[in-house]
Amino acid sequence: MRRKLQYSLAGILVLAIGLLTLNVAAGYKPALGLDLRGGISVTLRPVQGQQYDKTSLDLAVERIRERVDSFGVGEPEILRQDDAIVVNLPGVNDQQQALDLVNVTGKVFLRPVKACASAPTSTPASTVPTTGTTTPGTGTTATDATTAPTTAGTGAVVTPVTGSPGPSRRVDTTPPTIPGATTSAAVSTTAPSDVSSTAAASTDGSTTTSVSDGSTTTTGLPFSDPKTTQVLPTRDGGVCQVGPANATGDASPSAETITGEVFSRDSAQARIIGGGWGVTVDLKSGSSGEGKWNQLAKECYNGSAVCPSHQLAIELDGQIQSAPTVNAPSFTGSVQITGSFTKAEAAKLAQVMNSGALPISLQAEAVQNVSATLGKDSLRAALIAGAIGIALVLAFMFFYYRRLAIVVVVGLCVSGALIYSITSLISRFYNGVLSLAGVAGLIVSIGVTIDSYVVFFERLKDEIRAGRSLRNSAQRGFKAAFHTILVADAVSLIGAAVLWYLSVGAVRGFAFYLGLSTLIDVFVAYFFTRPAVLLLARSKFMAGRKIMGMEISVDGNQPLGATS
Repeated sequence: MRRKLQYSLAGILVLAIGLLTLNVAAGYKPALGLDLRGGISVTLRPVQGQQYDKTSLDLAVERIRERVDSFGVGEPEILRQDDAIVVNLPGVNDQQQALDLVNVTGKVFLRPVKACASAPTSTPASTVPTTGTTTPGTGTTATDATTAPTTAGTGAVVTPVTGSPGPSRRVDTTPPTIPGATTSAAVSTTAPSDVSSTAAASTDGSTTTSVSDGSTTTTGLPFSDPKTTQVLPTRDGGVCQVGPANATGDASPSAETITGEVFSRDSAQARIIGGGWGVTVDLKSGSSGEGKWNQLAKECYNGSAVCPSHQLAIELDGQIQSAPTVNAPSFTGSVQITGSFTKAEAAKLAQVMNSGALPISLQAEAVQNVSATLGKDSLRAALIAGAIGIALVLAFMFFYYRRLAIVVVVGLCVSGALIYSITSLISRFYNGVLSLAGVAGLIVSIGVTIDSYVVFFERLKDEIRAGRSLRNSAQRGFKAAFHTILVADAVSLIGAAVLWYLSVGAVRGFAFYLGLSTLIDVFVAYFFTRPAVLLLARSKFMAGRKIMGMEISVDGNQPLGATS
């Protein structure tokens, strides 16, 4: 029995010290939230002239949250304030990056590809087009097929999930190229003298707007107009010329566009297909799903004037995510996209295809940097208040429980090391952050932990008063007290779970850290407090000493003054 207690005590000490050492050595530490380390706050409002209701705004909040969460931003705060949506992004300091993260068009367009040019392998000496051509489907230029990287998704193939892929057809090796494209995939645009500005697509996925006074401004991605033919960047830095998002090439404003709404909601999945990673997605039935998809797929399969490259571009927010070659004229039920995808690339494409259109159009009303100064002052005040509270509690524990308070001090250190280590690992691998509300949850949880010690020690005190030996009292006392500790901690866990489920943002942080601390309290109570007190009860360290206001006899069999 004694050896088991020693193993339990040594095990939890090694675990706590080992995890703490690992995190310190690796440089892992808790990531702070927006209120503690600053970031960007974006305020969005519906574009004027739209009809919307509270339900539409709530749905927009959920879509934005899905998008921001998918980019791994730790504990973003997204909430609705009347007709405005406020998005707080901790740790994001670039305003353009923040706007890209909350790019609220959220609409996927399916567009026929006319031609593609790969990413440049070197800086061109001139913008004069050369005689080199580009072959879509391979993503390499004819002049340098060995070193030019593939254009994102242009080597992929889209096929039906079931059934034959249809009759084979030949793809021209020299399809139309982008007008003005060089072998380095640069697109040259000359500004007319009577136009104040013009946007030129660059191979790094950004656009530079030339203003009449000669100054330049760089934005994240070009404006997407699904009604016209455009040159849009691909994810790897190449460019593709795409037609209007329909199967007719109609550029009129009244033309119906084909969007990602042809796909069933959340049906796209990244999976291994034929030995490589690919994506499968379900089509909605009827004319709004399969009908629209097959109209465009037929044009691309036949290589018509609408889609001479046989490629179908999947575009999101002005950037081509993939441009697979269509190898069947019609599809039923599902579609699969295969190619030289990595697991991450397939998962990203599936995520894009699962992105639906927002119920309303939103625009950024304000973008501001949030200073962490106020949060740091609040954190400092909270830590000082917490330290004072802990000091007062420990002073009381030493006064009332004497030497047993040593167990409380060491136990709090063990709990603190475990909480710090787990929080650091969550921040490192799961993008979790510690907000001011989370700090409040940790401080509140200290009371839960101290309560566990009080329950145990008071039960131990009752057993000693009943005339039992310290050794026997410790064993019986913990058995009875642990049941009470479990019930009390279960109540705290239920409260934390309800808060987590019903709330968002900072309140979730409070609930999470309260729940985490409560679980660690149960763990420490059984694997540290129990063996520590039981081993002390077996030693002469406690014999003849006053503990809990009672003096134990030298032989440790019963308290002084007790009757047999």
